[in-house]
Amino acid sequence: MTTDLEVLAALADPTRFRLLDEIAALGGTTATVLAADLPVTRQAVVKHLGVLERAGLVSGRRAGREMRYSVRVERLDATARWMAETARRWDDRLAIIKRIAESGV
Repeated sequence: MTTDLEVLAALADPTRFRLLDEIAALGGTTATVLAADLPVTRQAVVKHLGVLERAGLVSGRRAGREMRYSVRVERLDATARWMAETARRWDDRLAIIKRIAESGV
């Protein structure tokens, strides 16, 4: 199982973020189609897709001679929930700090 931090690390790269966005917009596609609109080679796209796949963000299935990639929405949802919970915990901590600072203790 991948961690939320692995997901964030995979998404930190602008090319991978763009690939994920494009796959979602197309409802699934191949590395060849993705490479046509990018200033990188198909081989580079395949490597980026491998990172996204290891992070659990996309899944690939063989379609003839090529792999067809689709977004794994459940992984994105899980990471979004983790981020929301982390934000809530930080908000709680900051509220405590604010109360302490305003009380003059």
